[in-house]
Amino acid sequence: MRSEEPVPLHEEFIYCCGAATHVLKCGPWKDLSKDESKNLPRLLFMIIPGNPGLAGYYRTFIQALYCGLNQQYPVWVVSHAGHCKPPSGMEMIEDTDIKELEDVFGLNGQVEHKLNFLKKNVSKDIKLVLIAHSIGCYITLEMMKRASELQVLRSVLLFPTIERIAQSPQGKLMTPLLCKLRYILYMPVYLLSFLPEGVKASLVRFALRGMKSCDESSITTSVNLFSVDCIANILYMASQEMMKVVERDSTTIKQNLKKLIFYYGTGDSWCPQHYYDEIKTDFPDGDIRLCEKGLRHAFVLDASKEMASMITDWLQDDLTKL
Repeated sequence: MRSEEPVPLHEEFIYCCGAATHVLKCGPWKDLSKDESKNLPRLLFMIIPGNPGLAGYYRTFIQALYCGLNQQYPVWVVSHAGHCKPPSGMEMIEDTDIKELEDVFGLNGQVEHKLNFLKKNVSKDIKLVLIAHSIGCYITLEMMKRASELQVLRSVLLFPTIERIAQSPQGKLMTPLLCKLRYILYMPVYLLSFLPEGVKASLVRFALRGMKSCDESSITTSVNLFSVDCIANILYMASQEMMKVVERDSTTIKQNLKKLIFYYGTGDSWCPQHYYDEIKTDFPDGDIRLCEKGLRHAFVLDASKEMASMITDWLQDDLTKL
């Protein structure tokens, strides 16, 4: 594909499980539910984000993936529940008497939120490739455990935080902050939210100044973090991650081993290299890779295209068998 051709990208803000959700859809397919479309693709690539789970961070990634797949399959990213700044006139929580789900912003709620999205928006006949990042990998394993009827062709788990997060170097640092002091962060965010958009963007650029080539869509997306509702949901979910993601779910991994690809980082302070060594020992037949390119945990900030190109290579065999 010639790079100057614009990649079709469709953006939606919807309520899923009663929570504001941002969806980015790459490709001409806007509706994959069985009733509407006659020409359904055989496969949907769905991105399950890390935390912060704002869809905009994955914009360049899904466009690169879509092009790498020769524009044959839809590539969608679904934000976490409440990890977005809803457009004006839309509240963070749907104004309804029916409460669809307890604690939708918590870790368990985020798993149910993704399953609910698939149930309502994607035909059961469509096979899935789930591409998960960071805590999205934990969510993906939970989805596969809870909904074994999902037609998952492959799950690609990038920089997987699927065990002992609080014991990781970054976890040790962040756990007291997230579990005891997170409310203190709300006030500065509230005050910063009144700044003009241009000033917010400059602050983000300053914070990310150490990067050689920061993705422009990461900067525009990060401006949404100057919203107290959004930050509160992000930090609340993170505090639950520290407490709930302890033991690796080896049973689910064992049951789905042939469908899984793990990709661990070498200098990942959320997921130290000995976690890779241990899972590799426990599952010698698994497809468990160690990054040789020095990519950072938050690869979406500066290496989206590189990551997309690696994934299309890994999946080539699966796609030719379709």
